[in-house]
Amino acid sequence: MEFSKFLQSESCRLPHYLLIGSPISHSVSPLMHNTALEHHGLKAEYHAVSVRNSEISSLIAHFNKLEFLGANVTIPYKETLFDAMDTLEVEAAQIGAINTILKRDAKIVGENTDAYGFKVPIEQYEDELAGERAIIFGTGGATKAISFALYEMGIKEIAMVSRRPGQYDLSEEIIMCNYDNWHAYAEEAAIIINATPLGMVPNTDASPVKEHETDILEGKICYDVVYNPRETKFLKQAKASGGIPIEGLDMLIHQGARSFKLWTGHEFPLGLIKMKLDDVFPD
Repeated sequence: MEFSKFLQSESCRLPHYLLIGSPISHSVSPLMHNTALEHHGLKAEYHAVSVRNSEISSLIAHFNKLEFLGANVTIPYKETLFDAMDTLEVEAAQIGAINTILKRDAKIVGENTDAYGFKVPIEQYEDELAGERAIIFGTGGATKAISFALYEMGIKEIAMVSRRPGQYDLSEEIIMCNYDNWHAYAEEAAIIINATPLGMVPNTDASPVKEHETDILEGKICYDVVYNPRETKFLKQAKASGGIPIEGLDMLIHQGARSFKLWTGHEFPLGLIKMKLDDVFPD
């Protein structure tokens, strides 16, 4: 739903949580969070709203309404809304981007649960990642959280792949490269991550890896944060090339679980939610 239409709706006058981004029509976050709210008997609803840049001021004003209980933030506003918070939790401040908004003591608080959500599906590989290199396609708000998580897991160095690598001033542990030369850093990488929208519905034929580069994926952990479709082209390339594919749906679930606990104090009903998502994204 467009944010302007949401403001005019009956739902706006009832207790609610929001997913803020653009585009958001592909999102299953409303399914997850409304399932959890209903499971715990909580009198609120979760709505996905598409927000234009010109609406950011009115969005921030909306955060102060009593009916607004909290929000998730997705592309492209994880960094935009960072500076609009009254206060930031420690991890969000360290990452430099938010994906969760909550209300505490009449203050609007920014948090980041993406790093936690990213780590859960690859915890079993932590020993293999320690001291190694990672390659990340994309340099947005999600990449900041992913980098934070990787360093916590012991990754020594990150190569970030960008269309405009010269515009970033980053630490010594980060190498900037582009889509033409990233493979020069791939041989020594233990994990390759797609943190771009490439491959997301409706552009499911897209991948950050060109067809003649797919041999690079052999033996690598290949993690796609895109979850719709569940098996992206990048993950299909990884599977065909002997890589280890990690789908983005588990990251979505676990970052959502952490957000829900922050808002409500209740645990996500993970089994119930995974069952519903299996119906949406069958293997």
